[in-house]
Amino acid sequence: MEHVDSEIITVRTGSQPVVVDLTSQASSFLRGRGDGLLHVFVPHATAGIAVLETGAGSDDDLLAALADLLPADDRWKHRHGSRGHGRSHVMPALVPPYATLPVIGGQLALGTWQSVCLVDLNVDNHDRQVRFSFVTSG
Repeated sequence: MEHVDSEIITVRTGSQPVVVDLTSQASSFLRGRGDGLLHVFVPHATAGIAVLETGAGSDDDLLAALADLLPADDRWKHRHGSRGHGRSHVMPALVPPYATLPVIGGQLALGTWQSVCLVDLNVDNHDRQVRFSFVTSG
């Protein structure tokens, strides 16, 4: 039988496209737990969760790549809010709103340079909720 513990945090994303590292918040949530899976989910139609290197430019590179793929212009049929807002509704098809990660001994089993990140292109919503769910069997 599985057991799930869950917690919601609020992340301030501001008024610019951002990549926000959630690794320390996820680690705090997992502290004292055993082996299992961490499911990270953002319940918004315009944000995603990515696992990538941060601090060495990869987060900025991701935002640049998304800007190239999803320009903030008037091509989008979904039109409300700021110019190009429709791109934010397409982004979760490329950066999904979830990630599931292994946890061993209460610690994320990430690679050396990997971080768990919130990706938000939506400049109209300045606060995001992120749900951490820890799943164990037993």
